[in-house]
Amino acid sequence: MGFFNNLFRSKEKKLEAQKYKLGMQKIRSSVLSNLKNLLDSSNEISEDLFEELEEIFIMADIGVNTVLKITNHLRESVEVKKIKETEDLKELIVEEMFKVYVNDEVVSSNLDIRNDRINVVLFVGVNGVGKTTTIGKVAYEYIKKGKKVLMVAGDTFRAGAIHQLKIWAERVNADFFCKDEGSDPSSVMYDAINYAKENDIDLILCDTAGRLQNKKNLMKELEKINKVISREITEAPHETLLVVDATTGQNGLSQAKIFNEVTNITGIVLTKLDGTAKGGIVLAIRDEIGTPIKYIGLGEKIDDLEHFDIEEYIYGMFSDIF
Repeated sequence: MGFFNNLFRSKEKKLEAQKYKLGMQKIRSSVLSNLKNLLDSSNEISEDLFEELEEIFIMADIGVNTVLKITNHLRESVEVKKIKETEDLKELIVEEMFKVYVNDEVVSSNLDIRNDRINVVLFVGVNGVGKTTTIGKVAYEYIKKGKKVLMVAGDTFRAGAIHQLKIWAERVNADFFCKDEGSDPSSVMYDAINYAKENDIDLILCDTAGRLQNKKNLMKELEKINKVISREITEAPHETLLVVDATTGQNGLSQAKIFNEVTNITGIVLTKLDGTAKGGIVLAIRDEIGTPIKYIGLGEKIDDLEHFDIEEYIYGMFSDIF
């Protein structure tokens, strides 16, 4: 039994992966349909075939460096295993992409949320990537689990950011904390933590400003926020999640690299994956930055933010090919 079929030999696993299959339809129907056509029409595994594979993977936004790594490993495997059939090459491709993401590690998409402390999760990312919506959806997830959640409006510079977050807090029935527009974000965090201590909050979800124009200012601001939070709550923030819009492709990878330089990113939230043919960005981010994907957005509904699962992602990518 091949690698792909081995992953999805049970009906239960296939059912669990259906949301990925539906959400990743765009990448399958565009870029990866080209992969299927190429492999189905090729009579032999040749260098020309590998070059066409590279083009298809780059179109899927897997990223040039990662693509070259994958195709070089494929060449080696084909030679070592003496593979002649393109059907066997399909299995190798899936296995190689799985390995790129897992990288011999145990990769969890669960957040480090514990019962014996006030947990703090910081959200960073440029404006327009879906940060506010993501915070609202994460709040909804943990409120359903019985946690008392506080949403904190730390983006005090963008007009409307405080109001948008407040609307989400009301929608999911979370506590909400803000100060006036233009307030120092660090002072907002300080006062929010005191509010959390007084009101038995389990989980604080903090929004931050998404300005990349001046990397030095961004670094200083995030450093100050982190210092205030860690002074008030030991080892906090417990997670710093970078929100990236999947539809921006390689621009999203550039953002991830910059934010990874200025603060300690513990996980990526990839929004709007259902709206793009560039779903390979998952592999590029993981391979080039090393940070795991914690959540992916597969729709507009309040429960359409999914904990990332590499096996289900692979099913969403390749289910039409097998």
